[in-house]
Amino acid sequence: MNNVSHKPISEVLQELDNKKNNLSTPDLVEKILARKEGILTATGAVRAVTGKYTGRSPKDKFIVKDSVSENKVEWGSVNQPISSDVFVRLYEKVIQHLKGKSEIFSFKGFAGADKNYRLPIQVVNEFAWHNLFASQLFIRPTEEELAEHKTEFTVLSAPTFKANPEVDGTNSEAFVIISFEHKIVLIGGTEYAGEIKKSIFSVMNYLLPQKDVLPMHCSANVGVEGDVSLFFGLSGTGKTTLSADPNRKLIGDDEHAWSNSGVFNIEGGCYAKCINLSEEKEPQIYNAIRFGTVLENVVLDETTRMPDYDDTSLTENTRAAYAIENIDNIILPSIAGHPRTIIFLTADAFGVLPPISKLTKEQAMYHFLSGYTSKLAGTERGVTSPQATFSTCFGSPFLPLPAATYAEMLGEKIDQFKVNVFLVNTGWTGGSYGEGERMDLSHTRAMVRAALEGELNKTETVKDPLFGLEIPVHCPGVPNKVLIPRKTWKDPNQYDEKAKQLATQFHENFKKFPNVSDEIAQAGPLYLRK
Repeated sequence: MNNVSHKPISEVLQELDNKKNNLSTPDLVEKILARKEGILTATGAVRAVTGKYTGRSPKDKFIVKDSVSENKVEWGSVNQPISSDVFVRLYEKVIQHLKGKSEIFSFKGFAGADKNYRLPIQVVNEFAWHNLFASQLFIRPTEEELAEHKTEFTVLSAPTFKANPEVDGTNSEAFVIISFEHKIVLIGGTEYAGEIKKSIFSVMNYLLPQKDVLPMHCSANVGVEGDVSLFFGLSGTGKTTLSADPNRKLIGDDEHAWSNSGVFNIEGGCYAKCINLSEEKEPQIYNAIRFGTVLENVVLDETTRMPDYDDTSLTENTRAAYAIENIDNIILPSIAGHPRTIIFLTADAFGVLPPISKLTKEQAMYHFLSGYTSKLAGTERGVTSPQATFSTCFGSPFLPLPAATYAEMLGEKIDQFKVNVFLVNTGWTGGSYGEGERMDLSHTRAMVRAALEGELNKTETVKDPLFGLEIPVHCPGVPNKVLIPRKTWKDPNQYDEKAKQLATQFHENFKKFPNVSDEIAQAGPLYLRK
């Protein structure tokens, strides 16, 4: 079937005469309050709760397998295939569902700050608060750009439409389906707004490499001399915290792309985790939460309506979505030159990785493909001790193409632009989680600062005998003992045991990349290296 419902999506959307287009932030806030979708907080932000789904639902995400995608997508448990027939039937049901609503909301904008590579998108929402979320997270058009806007990809979000798996061919009531042929994302059955943001990121991860542009799940900032830095890391590693540096201008906090011209932000906003947020530790994020911001699943004081960022009774995955302009120290448009430094962040709950180490290009590609961090005891049902987590390229849920595509592009750019790469452990020191202590944030900031300012490029290093990483023996503002993890443990033999355990897991995980070069495969831990 070449055309969904035998009509272009633009014509179908025109028939939705209940559609409110690109409403202003005050208009959307009024709609949210009038429709009782959320409440106004003491900060001026709107708070909404997402019910059953408080995070992404990876088992309910699909890509339509057709002539366009069949030979490009790396199919498997992450990129689950679904047929065109299933997609078309669900699409028609979602359209009918939206037509039955008294009003729906549409946002037209862009993904990609560089006009040479940006994607014109339209997000159609059943909920006004989801539309406010979209207008905060994506790039908002000027009046002139809106008048000339020609949508190339559409998101249709209908949270109260619930699929019937036996009839509709899904895994549950929830679904996120991307069709690259029809250039549509269908979302239903889940109220978690993050699915909207991440579905477009997945689309960009598919489209940009075909234009010789590397999409990246990272934050980015730029120094006073124009030196650009990238921060890769999974949730909880400090990516947003460390990139929000008062001495450097923020390019963006989560999604970027690297072209032959430099780095640009894919988004127009930030989606910051709120758990344990404080003005003292993260002042830029704390003060960005004001009118226009969407707070997700944050518990409020019933009397004052002040957010309680320490309360996890709804979920640990509390979030704030706000326009990047809410951060004072930013660069606009969100475009800069080529990176000079790349930081890979990991929160190692085993407490054995160095707090900072310098990587060769091959080690950088190895750790990029590994994408290691830890799950902590108690964060998920059944997790009673730290567990190693590996997410390819620090973003495997959003990578439609084979992982080697992204890793090879990164390696080429590291070579071409002589980029320095560091692995930074923001996790535990002096013992594993429950015995040791979380790495001192002031020490981590000092190490990152030294890396960005080039102070560690000529510093004497020692090679870690188990992981093969080059560890600086001195760093301004950090005690020398802290830099060598084995020296921070009371019992060095226990350190060796834990380090060997983690090194073994690195090797086991890397078996899923049998086709990488020997240079990259040999860049992992020295322990048990073949």
